[in-house]
Amino acid sequence: MTTAPGNPDAPLFIGLMSGTSLDGVDGVLVAFSPEGKAELRQHASSPFTDDLRAELLALNTSGTDELHRSALAANGLVRTYARIVQELLAQAGVAPSDVAAMGAHGQTVRHRPREFDGTGYTLQLNNPALLAELTGITVVADFRTRDVAAGGQGAPLVPAFHAGVFGRSGETVAVLNLGGIANLSILRADGGVLGFDCGPANALMDFWCHEHTGQWFDARGDWAAQGRVVQPLLGALLEDPYFRLEPPKSTGRDLFHPEWLRTRLATHGGLDASDVQATLAELTAISCADDLKRHAPDARELIVCGGGALNDHLMRRLQAHLPGVTVQSSLAHGIDPQQVEAAAFAWLARQCLLGLPGNLASVTGARGARVLGAIHPV
Repeated sequence: MTTAPGNPDAPLFIGLMSGTSLDGVDGVLVAFSPEGKAELRQHASSPFTDDLRAELLALNTSGTDELHRSALAANGLVRTYARIVQELLAQAGVAPSDVAAMGAHGQTVRHRPREFDGTGYTLQLNNPALLAELTGITVVADFRTRDVAAGGQGAPLVPAFHAGVFGRSGETVAVLNLGGIANLSILRADGGVLGFDCGPANALMDFWCHEHTGQWFDARGDWAAQGRVVQPLLGALLEDPYFRLEPPKSTGRDLFHPEWLRTRLATHGGLDASDVQATLAELTAISCADDLKRHAPDARELIVCGGGALNDHLMRRLQAHLPGVTVQSSLAHGIDPQQVEAAAFAWLARQCLLGLPGNLASVTGARGARVLGAIHPV
């Protein structure tokens, strides 16, 4: 993936991403060569308003009048998407008609694949029809449900894109996305790909930080760095059976939510808030490092993307647990860590328009390759 302008006639796609961290929306304008090589043209981002963020967070758990509230929250989310799209087009000096399509993932509020009836479900708040109306651009959305219908987890979907961008023949490379949830892509030396969710990344740290400091996130991890890891609490957190599950597996706020944390804190009272933050950072670092050691012991490089790549304390803790591995931000490879996932959904939109698979059965556990997404023509 490159960032310098290349072929001016290459088809343009937009990718939009608002992840489980609920920090806002990232959008990218990407040009793709006929071979699928991505060239980043423009990036824009916007935080959520406090009201929208609070409502999206609340809709992750059962509440009153959910259908009505979800529909309105989806409209609010899409209006934020539309502003990002308009900013991208203005900055790049291109018209809506110049963009082949945009991939709009939506906001995941429930993720329960394979549960209840054997199929389960995954829910992303979105209104792609409204987004097409507001922007004048074809929208591709609903990427996860076809994979779930085919028996898969519906997540993570980015490993196939990671393989194209970061994979190297003859060398195993790992890519760790630290959003609300941590997901790991293992790009094997022989071309094979494995990917899965490791557990919580920013979701619990952001919750704890906001509850005790009023800030939405712990900038650079400075607050966590002031605390000490509480080993008994860390051990209790790591006892959750999810960490011992074998891939394919995926998770979200359905499992790793504030009550999950409060339940475990109840038997570890009197702790300093900064010590809890340090322990949550350690939970992310050690669970991700252990997964890398278990599933890719030959990896010598871990490329980190997502908002967690900007958490200096977390990056230091990852490196401490992986002494034989080079841990570095995707920025070292020329890609801003905040832009990687959005670019992946631009790629997924292109795959859908071309009628090409977007999932990897080796990652999600689906019965096979599937074309992902529903197209909403302009």
